[in-house]
Amino acid sequence: MIVVHHLNNSRSQRVLWMLEELGVPYEIKHYQRNRETMLAPPELLAVHPLGKSPVITDGELTLAESGAIIEYLATHYGEGRLLPPAGSPERLRYVYWLHFAEGSAMPPLLLKLIFKRVANAPAPFFVRPIARAISNRVLNTFVEPQIKRQLSYMEGELAKSTWFAGENFSAADIQMSFPLEGAAARGGLDASYPKLTAFLQRIHARPAYQKALEKGGPYALLS
Repeated sequence: MIVVHHLNNSRSQRVLWMLEELGVPYEIKHYQRNRETMLAPPELLAVHPLGKSPVITDGELTLAESGAIIEYLATHYGEGRLLPPAGSPERLRYVYWLHFAEGSAMPPLLLKLIFKRVANAPAPFFVRPIARAISNRVLNTFVEPQIKRQLSYMEGELAKSTWFAGENFSAADIQMSFPLEGAAARGGLDASYPKLTAFLQRIHARPAYQKALEKGGPYALLS
């Protein structure tokens, strides 16, 4: 049976959602972040050398990286579900958004989180203004404009189809959920992006999403 090594408030939440959508039996092993550092606990190092989540074990297989896990589940357990037909334009869009989620959408959101923490971190009084000035400059001149550009781009793409790969819900939408949840929490995704807002409302209404949330525990992205 598949075991999901599930870290609270992390990318592994969408692995639970994927499994619920497919109706595949699985077990959850819960891990909690350190409340001060917000890092994963050292116990995860016993599962994977990087000590991060998501990680699944399936028999002798240990697999990390959310995109790789999502694709593995789709191809090995999906039986054609959540995966557009091979060779179709939708399949190409599926592959694109599957990789876009972590390759393009997440980095500026993580940078925003990091530089916000740098600006507010404890420091000697004479260092604090310098740290804040540098952080704010990076945020205002690079990070925030990148986030806005990406949100506008994604908004425009969802004007072309109901879901990211086309008119049918796919695993790419599951993969894209995390950066969009993050953008809604701290990246400026609001009602001024009606297509993205509607996307989040649609996924929140899915029974499999709700069931995964019940099993995975409270889901509040870091801010």
